[in-house]
Amino acid sequence: MTIRFTKHALHVMAERELPAEWAERTVTAPDWTEPDAENPTLTRSFKRIAEAGHRVLRVVHRPDGADTLVITAFLDRGAKP
Repeated sequence: MTIRFTKHALHVMAERELPAEWAERTVTAPDWTEPDAENPTLTRSFKRIAEAGHRVLRVVHRPDGADTLVITAFLDRGAKP
């Protein structure tokens, strides 16, 4: 599986200073996942990131053929497993 990023995801990750490696780690080995409430084709993956003070990173993604396409990513203040 290859993880690819939309232009939006790359833009917001750069703005928020979120390394792509964190998003990749979250997609491949999440602490937990849930379906997106508004779009059933999207998955929300969550992972505590030690390098971010153990804050939770949320990555929204969807399958794209054999790949995974990351739509957006952000540190989620309200995330609870």
